Formats: sequence, structure tokens, C-alpha cells
Amino acid sequence: MGRTGNGLYRRGRTIYWESWIEGIRYRRRIGDVPWKIALDISRKMRIEIIEGNFNYGRKTKDLSFDDAREKFESWAIANKRPASVRTYLECLRRLAPSFSGKMLSEISPFLIEAHRHKRIKEGAKVRVNREISLLKNLCNRMKQWGLYEGDNPAAAVKLTKEPKQRLRFLEPEEETLLLSKCEEPLRTMIVIGIYCGVRLKSEGLTLRWADIDFTRSLLSVQSAWAKNGKMRGVPMNSLVREALGRLPRKGEWVFAKSDGTPYTSVSGFNKARKAAGLLDVTVHTLRHTFATRLIENGVDLRTVQELGGWSDLKMLERYGHVSPSRKAAAVEGLIPPNIPASKVPNLVSY
Repeated sequence: MGRTGNGLYRRGRTIYWESWIEGIRYRRRIGDVPWKIALDISRKMRIEIIEGNFNYGRKTKDLSFDDAREKFESWAIANKRPASVRTYLECLRRLAPSFSGKMLSEISPFLIEAHRHKRIKEGAKVRVNREISLLKNLCNRMKQWGLYEGDNPAAAVKLTKEPKQRLRFLEPEEETLLLSKCEEPLRTMIVIGIYCGVRLKSEGLTLRWADIDFTRSLLSVQSAWAKNGKMRGVPMNSLVREALGRLPRKGEWVFAKSDGTPYTSVSGFNKARKAAGLLDVTVHTLRHTFATRLIENGVDLRTVQELGGWSDLKMLERYGHVSPSRKAAAVEGLIPPNIPASKVPNLVSY
């Protein structure tokens, strides 16, 4: 559509306004809005300019999604841990089909909603939340760097409500079964995951022997590897001390290959869990087991937070469950002592 007498014109779905006022050219992107609303906006801008507001004449900073993606990826690689970088890159890869070739100012909440619905149809109902959150993060970072001055379109998009799922944790019998299917050093990795609560991939595999103090029975997670960036010490119980004491020392790393280099994955875990018939168990289940058992044993949340390195107490609210065996024991405890089950009075219906 060509320019109208009000200076409005379209490019694709986007409406722009351009006008000369007292010899000065003004231009502004209005957006993907109904034509009537665009007319009202153009009249308001003209009045404000005549009254002395000349901000509309300044060209706002903008850049393409592709340029922003490239800058964001470089920043993430330089500042984030490898696992986070992989997540960021995957989210950006998923966002690209919807937003590649567009300026950030052309990405509207409507387009983001369209991306969200498309991904939900593809079965990524939860994953799309991570993608939209990353897009919001990307826009905010471009604004912080002074490369983009528009609104953050992702800020107006509500995330898909995620269903609350029961966190998987190991019962003692399952722990015994899993360990019986493991060889070293996997067995010791699992032991410190359950009894020290470390994040195995980022905190466990990066342990050095210098982090293990057998004298004080203390395992230290260095700040460089901790998710919250804070160093923490975790007391080692007898199982952990025994397991670590049996491991051969092949260099500075606790979990080292024959050539002394550290493991980069929890090698053999999938094979062990399948052999144990625990198909729904993951490496992170070990950390869930650590938190669950502490809370079930009456440990206060603040202590659990410090032991596990959670940045916020709210993160522990999801552990507000107890194991089925614990529930059964609690209900069984309602029966008065020294009264056989056959002597318990029948329930009376009212």
C-alpha cells in the first residue's frame, strides 16, 4: 500500500508513518496494528512534534534477529558453562525458523504466540517455554548493550503452564539394585551423587583430590563449577569415605581415565539403569534422592539448601513429598500400641 495523506504506509504486515513537519522529516514504525489505530497514533505523534517533542525524529537503534543471535552466542560461549551453552544454542536453533530475517523491532507478541503454538503442535509444550525465555533474555541483553531500543516483545507473552510432576527419587532397594549393576568408577560417582547431592556432570566429574579432605571428612565443590557460583563444603559419611578411599589415584582428578584425563560424562549410567530395570531414573535422580532423604529425616530447609547449593529456598518446595514407604509407616503408626489388628474397633458410619 502506498503512502496516504496521513503519511501511513505498509511493508508486509507492518505499518509505518512518515511526514514532513516544518521542513523536518519524521519517520516511525508503528507495527502490526489495525489501520484505524495507526491513524490515531499518527495524529498523536504529529501533535506532540508540533508541541515540541522531537524524539520521534531520532532514529531508534535496531538490529536483526540473526545479528543478535550471533552476538548472544559469542557472549554465551565466553561466559556460560558448556551445558548452558548447549541449551542456549538449541533454543536459538529452534527460534530461527520463526524469526530469522526479521529485525527485532518486527518481532511482535503475535509472532511469538504463533511460534509457541507451532512448537506445542510439535510436542514441545515445555521446551517452548525455554525458547521464549531465551528470546526475552536476548532482547534484554541487546538493550543493555545499547544495540536495540525497542520494546521486548517476549515480555508480553505468557509462558505455557507446565504440569507439576512427581520428582523421581530412589528407594533404598532401588539404590542397592542400581549399584549392583555398576562397576568403578561409576559406582562411586553414584554414591557421591546420592550422599553428597552434587550435580554429577558439572560438580562431580570436576572434583580433584585436593577437594577431598579425609581428615575432616569434607568434600568441597569449587565455585568455578557450582551452579550458583559459590563454593560449598559437604560432609562425607562413611559410605562416601569408603568409596573414595578405594578409588585408585591416576592424577589430580578424582574420576580419571587410565591416561589421567577426567571423565566428561557419567559413562555407563544408562546401561546400568536399564540393567536394573529403572528406566525412568536419570543422573539427576541421585540429587533428588539426596534432598528427599534429608527432608524426610527432618533436616531443615536452610541446611538442605546449603548442602545442595540451591540458590533459592523456593527451589526446595518441589521436594515437599515423602516416599510411599514413609507414608505407609506414618499411617500404620496411627494404630494404638499393643492392640492387635483383629481387636481394632470397626468403623462406624454416620
